[in-house]
Amino acid sequence: MVSASNLAAFSLVALGMVITPGPNMIYLISRSIAQGWRAGLVSLCGVVMGFFFYLVCAACGLTALLLAVPYAYALIQWAGAAYLLYLAWQAVRPGGSPVFAIRADMVPDRPHKLFLMGFVTNLLNPKIAVLYLSLLPQFMDPAMGDLLLQGMTLGLVQIAISFSINLAIVCAAGSIAGWLALRPGWLRMQRWLMAGVLTALALRLATERR
Repeated sequence: MVSASNLAAFSLVALGMVITPGPNMIYLISRSIAQGWRAGLVSLCGVVMGFFFYLVCAACGLTALLLAVPYAYALIQWAGAAYLLYLAWQAVRPGGSPVFAIRADMVPDRPHKLFLMGFVTNLLNPKIAVLYLSLLPQFMDPAMGDLLLQGMTLGLVQIAISFSINLAIVCAAGSIAGWLALRPGWLRMQRWLMAGVLTALALRLATERR
C-alpha cells in the first residue's frame, strides 16, 4: 500500500491542481449557473468518468503509448484547444448568450448530453494523461508492495479530491444564478471576460510543451 507520508503529499498536490482554474472548472461553473446545480452534478459525473478513463489507460499502459506517439498527443492537445475556442466564440458571437447567462426560454440539456459534455471536456485535456503517467510514480514505492495497486489507490484519491472540490463549486455556482439574473450589466461584462479566459486557456493548452 501507499505510505501515509506519500499519500498526504500526493493529496496536497491533487488539491492544488483541482483548485487551479482550468477547462473542467469553467465548464462546471457555466453549466451549474445556466441550468442549476443538478445539471452541474451530472456534468461533474461525466468529468469524473474522464478521470477513470485515463486512470484505467495508465494502468494498462495506453497512456505511455499516447505520450510516446507525438502526433497522438498533439491531436488531443489541439482538439482540446479548439473546443475551448468554440466555447469562447459561443459566448461572444452575434446573437449569442453569455456562458453564465440565465434564460427563461433556454431548453435544458438532457442528462445524457450533460454527462457526455463533461466527459469530453475532461477527455480533451491531455494534461490528465500526463498526471497519471508522470506524477503518480513519484509517490509510489516498490518497497511498499504492488505498484499497480499503489497507482490505482493514488488515482482514486485524486478522483475523490477532485469530485469533492468540484461538487462544492457546482453547489456554490448554482446559487449565483439569481444574483446574476438581476444584474444584466454583470452578464454583459462576464460575456467578454469568460471568452477571454477560455481563449487564454486554449492558447496555453495549444502552446504547452509535451
